[in-house]
Amino acid sequence: MSADQALQGLSCPRCGGMVPIPEGQSIVVCPYCELRSVVQGEKGVRRYQVPARIDRDQALEAYRKFLAGSWSIARDCARTAQVGEVLLAYLPFWAGWGRGLGWTFGRKQVGSGDHKRYEPREVRVVEDLSWNSAACDVGEFGANRIGLEGRPLEAFDADRLHLSGLVFEPVGSAQEALEQARTIFENQVRAKASLDQVSQSFVRVLRPRLGLIYYPLWVVRYLYRGRAFQVVVDGFSGEVLYGKAPGNVFSRAAILVGGMALGSLVGIDLAALALTSSSDSDGSLGGALALFVIGLGIMYAAYHHFRYGEHYVYQRYKDGQGAFNLLSLPTGENLQQIQDLLRKIDIDFD
Repeated sequence: MSADQALQGLSCPRCGGMVPIPEGQSIVVCPYCELRSVVQGEKGVRRYQVPARIDRDQALEAYRKFLAGSWSIARDCARTAQVGEVLLAYLPFWAGWGRGLGWTFGRKQVGSGDHKRYEPREVRVVEDLSWNSAACDVGEFGANRIGLEGRPLEAFDADRLHLSGLVFEPVGSAQEALEQARTIFENQVRAKASLDQVSQSFVRVLRPRLGLIYYPLWVVRYLYRGRAFQVVVDGFSGEVLYGKAPGNVFSRAAILVGGMALGSLVGIDLAALALTSSSDSDGSLGGALALFVIGLGIMYAAYHHFRYGEHYVYQRYKDGQGAFNLLSLPTGENLQQIQDLLRKIDIDFD
């Protein structure tokens, strides 16, 4: 079989015609003799795509609102910036789904001070889990992950996507993405128990699934006083996922002056007042030192904002950990029953 045949389909066993095999379809029909055939082999990773419901004009409107929507952005940026390029890109994202099931045994702190005590607790966590993370280098786009709630997942159509915009291919293996999803799921289930002391923990992710989703993003690149910036708009919802803009000089200066004034008030004036007003020398010295450190922290934060606030950066999702929906419930099952149940339902990753 030639390389072209491998890409387009297989030969019909009856008439020898080329039978196209859409991705994920197990029963195909020969377009010449209408013979039905069953396709056998590894399923691989299912691919999906989210439709682009935002057009170019709507993306530009979101870009303009972003530039005018924050005091930290240069005030004349929305008026004087020049749009250089507007393009639609489809970025791949690994997406994982599963059902988390966990039991945690430990103790929870109750009360405070002299009445503080630790009570034994047994917590069960069970709920559907979802996670997604970029499947390629998104440093230029700033979209580490996306929101998939309410997004329709359509069958992947490579030809249609290439006709409507740029299509990026995934980097890395599906197995690595699956292991990453599994680790994040298990850590999230354990963290949901919220126990102060943990003695034993059992976690399983049932029927985990992995998919590759091509998501539409509008990229708006613009120039401001000879410097290049860009804004990335969600191609389905129209919200800004990532944006970079010139900082507001007046805002930076105001924060610097205000921070220095507040820091000196706390670190010097209030610290001196604490030293002179208290009869306890040890206590007054400790309080004065604490106020002095707080004042220095305020002044450093103000300077840091002034020094590095030349560019304003917005990111809708600041990490790639994904979103989870978990429910914690108490349970009366004992340890041996839980261990037996876990052995029965233990399912490996496909």
